[in-house]
Formats: sequence, structure tokens, C-alpha cells
Amino acid sequence: MNICVLSALVVDGKMIKAKYKTIDLQFKFPAGTSRGVLLHKPSSFLILEKDGITGIGECSTIPNLSIDPQESYYGKLDEVCRLFNTGYQLEAVRVSAYPSIAFGLETALRDLIAKGSKKFFKSKFTSGKLGIPINGLVWMGDKEFMQKQIREKIAAGYHCIKLKVGAIDFETELEILSGIRQQFSPADIEIRLDANGAFSPNDVLERLDKLSKFNIHSIEQPIRQDQFETMAEVCRKSSIPIVLDEELIGVKSADKESVLETIKPAYIILKPSLLGGFTESEEWIQLAEKHNVGWWITSALEANIGLNAIAQWTATLNSSMPQGLGTGQLYHNNIPSPLEIRNAKLYYNTTNDWDLSSIML
Repeated sequence: MNICVLSALVVDGKMIKAKYKTIDLQFKFPAGTSRGVLLHKPSSFLILEKDGITGIGECSTIPNLSIDPQESYYGKLDEVCRLFNTGYQLEAVRVSAYPSIAFGLETALRDLIAKGSKKFFKSKFTSGKLGIPINGLVWMGDKEFMQKQIREKIAAGYHCIKLKVGAIDFETELEILSGIRQQFSPADIEIRLDANGAFSPNDVLERLDKLSKFNIHSIEQPIRQDQFETMAEVCRKSSIPIVLDEELIGVKSADKESVLETIKPAYIILKPSLLGGFTESEEWIQLAEKHNVGWWITSALEANIGLNAIAQWTATLNSSMPQGLGTGQLYHNNIPSPLEIRNAKLYYNTTNDWDLSSIML
């Protein structure tokens, strides 16, 4: 369902009240990527209220990655709330240029329809009977820090780990991968890599060839986005299957199929808060399957409100691949929730409650 359809289900002549609360999420450690190190990031929580019921959606952006215009971001959130509070129909709200707000608005409406239960894609996941397999994420840092994370992930039962690469010395990254393969075969541990566009077109194929010696499952976005012909060549010649990530952000519906036809990736990664919600993401899935392109879902540094929505939606897709949904443990001040990780799977523990006090104050 798109936002207009959702609005028709909740608007029945009674006004919806709207407000938002922004929280600065604090990382437990410096989260390194090839685009810089994150120590904190803001997330805004859109709160809709009607008939004493509250629906909450998270509007989360990532510095230097999200395309939402930052200079007018909070002005747009103010506008969304003002339109609700003055009785305008939701169709008057224009948020297509703000994918994270579109995602937050969609999930807030779904939560309102679900009577504020935070369960709007009911499945065996939300009933606590089924866990979603996830990969263990290893952040960039010095050699010791990365090796420590790898040991922790393997000890926690992960059979698929994802390493951020491209920010530290490349030879050191090769040493780290060699160390993993000396102890664990591809049958024991699947290795995914994420370069976040760190490699240059001049050296990318050489680097991919060196990385391939360690039986890599796939690598995300080896070069920066918007280099279609170069990326297509990389996909043709790479010794490692290529995954598109940033390449999908901001692509209009009419151009989605062209991206897949031109570049021909092995996989795509879908991040609903960067793409504009679940409808946009489902369009990508349909096209990917049409063109025999694999896919999986990844959260994009949301707090537990956004992660919960993405995880519930992911559970309905019935994918057996490990998903990128292990980011709920990143922050000192995350929203306490029923989400928990056990044996490398994400679960919705129905015996735990939400604590929304930091949002609702």
C-alpha cells in the first residue's frame, strides 16, 4: 500500500494530530566507513495521534549518503505536521524528495492503523515464533579492532559476516581476510564485503581480483555511484559478484529497470528509508526477480523504531538469505524494544515491551 492508500484508511473525518521528536543517537564505538567515521547521528520520530491512538515512524538519514535535502529537512517535517494539524488531506504533502520522511510517514500511518501496537506486518516473526537470519557486521577500524569484532561475531554463531573495506590500508584488509580463511572455510563462514564506493575505476578490478582469492560471496558498491558504464564493465569483468547499494538511491521508478539492464549486477540491496519506503523497495524486488538479480534487505542505521518496521516487512518476503538487520545494538541510547538477537537471528520477543518515554516526552 502506498501513502495515499494508507491515509484513506485512517482519515474518516477526524483530524490526525502530528508532531515529531529528534534524538541524537550515540554510537557505542566510532563507526568507520570509507565515507568517514560516525560518532552520532540524528533520527526524527514522526508521531501521529487520533482517537487516543499513537502511531510512530522513524525518519532517519545518514550523512553524505541520504539524498534528503538537509538544509530544508526539519522545515519539511514541520510542514508535514502543520498540514495534519490544520486538517489537510495527506495528498497535499509532497515528500518524494525526502525518502526518509516518506518512510517514516508510511510506517507511522501503518502503526496508527495497527492501533499503535508496532505490529503492522503480522507473521511468525511478530508472534515470536520465527527469527530472521542476519549477517554479522564488522566495522572499519585498525587491524586489532576489526579482528576483535570478527572473533565476537563468530563466537556469537554467525555464519555470514559483512566487512566494511576501503578505509584502512588495503594490504591490511587482505591480511585480515587471509586470517579468516586460514581458520574458516567458505562452507563455515560466508564473507560479504562493502566498499561504499571506496575503490577508483583505475584500480577496482585489480583489487577485486586480489580479494577474490578469499572466496568472497559478494562486494557492495566497489566504486562510487552514477558511473553506469564503468560499473557495468566492473560487473562483467569482476571475479567477485557485485552488489548495488548507493546506486539505487534517488532512482525514479521509470529508470529502475534501465539501471538493472545497463549494469547487470549480481545482487541489489534494499534500504527502505533510503529508497522512500516499502512500495519503492518492492518495485526494485519485482524488477530484480524479472532480470534474475538477487536481493536482500538491510537497515540503514535506524533506531529500533525503523528497524522494527523493516524487519517485519522483511519477514513477509520469505527470503532465506541472511539479511542486514543487526544494527539495533549500535547505540547507547536506542529505543528499548522487543527486538533481540539470538544465535545470529533477529527475533521479536513478545515478552518484552517497548519503552517510548524518550520519544514521547
